[in-house]
Amino acid sequence: MRFAIDAHAIGQHLTGNEVYVRNLVRWFDRLDSDSEFIAYISAPRARRWVPDRFRQRLVSRNPWIRLAADLPRRLATDRPDLVHVQYTAPPLCPVSLVVTVHDVSFIEHPEFFPQLRALQLRYSVRQTVHRAAYVLTPSEFSRRAVIRAFGLPEERVITVYNAAGPEFHPLSYENARSQVRQLYGIDQPFVLTVGDLQPRKNQEGLIRAFEALVRHYPQLPHHLVLVGKLGWRGEKVIQAARRSLAAERIHYLGYVPDHDLTTLYAACDVFVFPSFYEGFGLPVLEAMACGRPVACSRVTAIPEVADAAAVFFDPSSTEDVVRALRDLLMDGELRARMERLGLKRAAMFSWEKSACQTLAIYYRTAEQQRARPSATVKSLSVWR
Repeated sequence: MRFAIDAHAIGQHLTGNEVYVRNLVRWFDRLDSDSEFIAYISAPRARRWVPDRFRQRLVSRNPWIRLAADLPRRLATDRPDLVHVQYTAPPLCPVSLVVTVHDVSFIEHPEFFPQLRALQLRYSVRQTVHRAAYVLTPSEFSRRAVIRAFGLPEERVITVYNAAGPEFHPLSYENARSQVRQLYGIDQPFVLTVGDLQPRKNQEGLIRAFEALVRHYPQLPHHLVLVGKLGWRGEKVIQAARRSLAAERIHYLGYVPDHDLTTLYAACDVFVFPSFYEGFGLPVLEAMACGRPVACSRVTAIPEVADAAAVFFDPSSTEDVVRALRDLLMDGELRARMERLGLKRAAMFSWEKSACQTLAIYYRTAEQQRARPSATVKSLSVWR
């Protein structure tokens, strides 16, 4: 079999999309030594993340050129059994198609996007999912949302859960605090949040809640650390932090590479995830895998991922966010229990399982196209 993956996200700091494809290709290499893989990349530095035996093809960073010209031309030449894309496929796709749609926030909450971007996604994703053999989603929440949004048959939409990568694991709290002090000059205990700065992630609401927290509980010495690249309207978050009465306690670090991110997770006293909408919520599992207690929104896919291993809050309620942070910061027994439950919860997800199920779908798609039995892949168990 010959499988192609649109891996343009690798090396471009595209957060969840990059993490997703990077972990899949790593495990495809380990699980399926018989198939041939082609990775379409846009950044030369992506080569370090793509296995050596994969054929690598450069395509444009420009999405219009990549989708309209580069990918159709490459696919016609390479002739794979299928191509796997995220969200959007080339309009003229000459091979079978598998697509991952992480969420449909652009349909359910278009106010979180520039208007033209929401309209473009609504059109291009609709065209893609109706042409795809299978649509993959990272949660049952997203699966139901995709079926509802596009009117797809249930059997064509399959949940394949994401996971925290192996780079996220417990570290010594004191050593991590020392490294954060050296790297970022943050000497105080802190609450951490991770995510691109944009309205959907609700960092402005978190800043308001943090200000209220330190006002009502002045005995708490904690600072707030925000990690993530500047997204659409992200400058409003920066302005909110600067205007806050707790401004001297708020730190924005920008995009942080994985090795530093693990250290930040391990050094925080509480990880908080106040997002309004998520198809999965990778940072929740990453923080749990690092052994840190989590407070997170009680909306969309986040409770499905966190289950009983987090303290939940209403992201629209400043008072409820304050309550969740206060409880975790001031109740040592609760914090320790959430740490234990979080480690167990994170261990239930793995990229190996995700890659196994994804490969099974590849083979099923290729079989349907070729109408002949498939080759054998190691451990192709379906995990739901």
